[in-house]
Amino acid sequence: MKRIFKSLKFVLPILLLAGYIFLTQILGPKVDSKMNAVLDHNAYPVSKAAQALHDELWIADLHADSLLWRRNLAKRHDRGHVDLPRLREGGVEFQIFSAVTKSSKGQNFNGNDADAPDQITTLVQAQLWPLRTWGSLYERAAYQAQRLQKLERKGEVHIVRTAADMEKTDRLLGLLLTEGSHPLHGDLEKIHRLYNEGYRAMGLHHFFDNELGGSLHGRSQAGLTGFGRAAVKEMNKKGVIIDVAHSSAQSVRDVLKITTAPIFISHGGTVASCPKTKNRNLPDDILQEIAARGGLIGIGYFSGVICDITPNGIADAIIDATVLLGPNAVALGSDYDGTVTTSLDTSELAAITHALMQQGMSKENIRKIMGGNARRFFTENLPTE
Repeated sequence: MKRIFKSLKFVLPILLLAGYIFLTQILGPKVDSKMNAVLDHNAYPVSKAAQALHDELWIADLHADSLLWRRNLAKRHDRGHVDLPRLREGGVEFQIFSAVTKSSKGQNFNGNDADAPDQITTLVQAQLWPLRTWGSLYERAAYQAQRLQKLERKGEVHIVRTAADMEKTDRLLGLLLTEGSHPLHGDLEKIHRLYNEGYRAMGLHHFFDNELGGSLHGRSQAGLTGFGRAAVKEMNKKGVIIDVAHSSAQSVRDVLKITTAPIFISHGGTVASCPKTKNRNLPDDILQEIAARGGLIGIGYFSGVICDITPNGIADAIIDATVLLGPNAVALGSDYDGTVTTSLDTSELAAITHALMQQGMSKENIRKIMGGNARRFFTENLPTE
């Protein structure tokens, strides 16, 4: 028996180390590569004129789930869509980092059960996140914020907390967003706790109904609950900007009745541009009301929100949205690293500038779409102190 225990003393650490290496160096990167794929492609054409314009632009993207993955964002990777070197290569000045905390098994655009098994729990455990995150959606959101805070302390990013931060130019600007408000666990006080972690935007829903009300992809298609209405008012009071990218049509209508502050859609598209997206995109009349009230709509790069995910197809969707909503209400909203397949990563955004120029969009409007609208929107709607 003593010999067995003595053997285990040496074997167990080796097994634990082997398991750690397998999870972090083999399985994790493999899953990341598969779930955040970029289609194989030759270099996209970018004219000299388009590259010159692109180099002048202040570029912003309203949605990336990169904090979910065990990837050192300070280093360049050959998997996924986003890291800081590739953001710099693409000319990005402002990136919204969203925190995914729950995702139902078998999720789809047509209907999901709130109590279905959660895939993020498995991912959190496999990526060896702190134990406090394994059973708490709030702690998962807090941990993702703390990952960005660590990059800030190292001088890699500046987390945007106030309107004045939008004018900083020494490093990438990052704004924190919750992908749904289920991390509140039905507790308004957690809005303040997440605010203290650096969150300045909150989505209300993801792929399932929650304590705040109906999701666009949930079963009920209901509007806001009493808690949802209270949460919206508390977010308004705190200066948290509301994202309705995954909220049901009735939930969004309820939000618009409650709030006078502009709201936004971090990643989506228009049904007018691609009718088959009606199960993923909000009705166009709601988008028009959001735009008319000073809101912003980010156009995604993935199937489900647009019909053609190539740079030319993204440009088509942007131009259609501009016609529908006006040139001041449209922005980029990639959904990078959100378990979507795209035709380009963030280092290749000049291909979109080229496609917009080729399709006749004016330089003035290109400047707005690629980042100017986002810069104005967040400068106007973030807390002043």
